[in-house]
Parts: sequence; structure tokens; C-alpha cells
Amino acid sequence: MKFNKVALSIACAAGFTVAGAAAANADTVMVKSGDTLSQIADENNTTVSSIQSLNSLQNIHLIFPGQKLVINTNNGDAAASTQQSAQTTQQASQQQTTQQASQQQTTQQASQQQTMQTTQQAVASSSEQAARDWIASRESGGSYTAQNGNYYGKYQLSRAYLGGDYSAENQERVADSYVLNRYGSWANAKAHWLQNGWY
Repeated sequence: MKFNKVALSIACAAGFTVAGAAAANADTVMVKSGDTLSQIADENNTTVSSIQSLNSLQNIHLIFPGQKLVINTNNGDAAASTQQSAQTTQQASQQQTTQQASQQQTTQQASQQQTMQTTQQAVASSSEQAARDWIASRESGGSYTAQNGNYYGKYQLSRAYLGGDYSAENQERVADSYVLNRYGSWANAKAHWLQNGWY
């Protein structure tokens, strides 16, 4: 990874513009976008290794816009301040990266869970509808007007259950209520029908 791309990326992400490097022979300089350590060393009549040593830099190719670098040992306080600033910048960057990764993982997990729930609901709904249709087919061939003694309609419900209202809407409503109260689901009602020949 080249420094120029890293520096430009960080500058854009932070949304700030940094002033250029300080004039030669200053105690500290501020890194601007596009600067390299060798360029800063040349402009200030020093060496890369000297700047690296004074600022405890781990990687001479990784400096950040806005970062203050000590280039003169006459100012010990500035060196300490710059070192602390660099460490704080690195820690903040690492913390931000960790938080972003954590948020991304949480978002992905939530999305996967929602997809799973939606799929399960779709499968359950499809399974329930299939069981309902199967029972209606066995009981009446799907006819809302089928009659068999005291049993009437698509689901062959007792006339007493229907309360004199033989409309398709009421048959569906009463059938749902009957099945859910007695079996908990149409799939369970179908399983009972398969074992006993009725539900």
C-alpha cells in the first residue's frame, strides 16, 4: 500500500484539509496530504531515520495528514506531545475500525435472521395452506355447499358450529377457529385425519 493513497483516503474520510509542512529548521512540522517522510526530511535538512527515531514511528511509510512530526531534538516536549498525538491517532483509528467491523457484523446477523424468519414464515404458511386444501379436498372436494347429514360445506363442519351462516367467509372463519383450538394448526389436523380418517 503506497502512502499517497493511504494519506489521501484518510484525509477524505476525516473531511478536513491540512496546512502544508512547516518551514525548514522548525522544531516540528505538520504532515499534509501527499507528504512522504523522505520529502519532509529533505525539506528540513534531516534524515528519515532521525525523524523515525524522534517520533517512535513503527512504519516510515505510514504518516497521516495533520500529524505533527518532531524534526529537532531541542524540543523534548514537542517530541513527547507528537508521540502521544500519533499514538492517540492510531488508537482512534483502530477503535473506529473495530466499531465499524462490529456494526457490519451485527447488521449482517440481523439481516440473516430476518431472512431466515421470513423464509420460515413462508414455508409455514405454504405448509398450512397445503394442509387446509388437502382436508377440504378429502371432506368435500372443495365445495362450500357439500352436505353430509349434519355436516355442511367445504370443511364438513357441524351445522351447529356454523350457527346458520353457511357463507364461504363464515365457513373459512369457523374452520380456522375449530382447527386452531383443537389441533393448533392445519398440519396437525391433517396428521390426525391421516391416523383416524377424520379431524
